[in-house]
Formats: sequence, structure tokens, C-alpha cells
Amino acid sequence: MNTARLAAHTGLAVLGAAAGAAGTLVHAAWAPGGVLLALAGTAAVCVGGALATGTRAGAAVPAVAWTLSVLVLLLWARPEGDFLFGTGVSSYAYLYGGMILAVICATVAPPGRAGFGRPGDLAGRPQ
Repeated sequence: MNTARLAAHTGLAVLGAAAGAAGTLVHAAWAPGGVLLALAGTAAVCVGGALATGTRAGAAVPAVAWTLSVLVLLLWARPEGDFLFGTGVSSYAYLYGGMILAVICATVAPPGRAGFGRPGDLAGRPQ
């Protein structure tokens, strides 16, 4: 793996973890809209990583970092047994919805499409 790809994947991992931490704080703040906003941020990081790198790994790296940060922050049990940030349906919706969304983004992301600085037809026609 070359240095530029390693730097890109490291940056994507940091963005994925940051999106997970921000979403963990936001999903409980605004009742229905917070979960949707947090899931939209997760999708944006995963799809943006796939488009920037042109590979499925570009979507998978932030998805894994997001999952790890959310699991650490959401499932950190207090002595009472509750979630750390928020209880109830919104925490479960954010956790499971984000995992499903991250897997979809990493699976559907087209490898080898034209990204930044790479030649290719943006309409998707073969060259």
C-alpha cells in the first residue's frame, strides 16, 4: 500500500470516528430529526470516502471506524445499565440503522469509478 492511500484511509478513519461521535451526541438531542441527521452524516462519510478513493475500501474504512466509536460510546454501560447517551428506541435506531447503512454503502459503492484526478466517463459508460 502506498503512502498516499494509507494517508487517505487514515483520514477517512478519523472522519468516520468523528461522525460516529457527533452522531452519538446528536441522535438523542432532537427526537426524530436527530437520528435522521446522524444517519445522513454516516452515509455522507461512507459515500464520500468511496467517491474520493474510487474503491469499496474507501467506504469500508470510515464504516468500521464509525462502528467502533459508536459501540464504545453507546454501549458504555453505566451502573444503572442504561446507555451512556440516550435511552430508548432512538439509540437502537441509530446503532442498528447506522450499521445497516454502512454495510450498504460499503457494498454498493462502485469500485474504480472516476474520482478526483482520475480519468473516466462520469456517465458510467465503458471507455
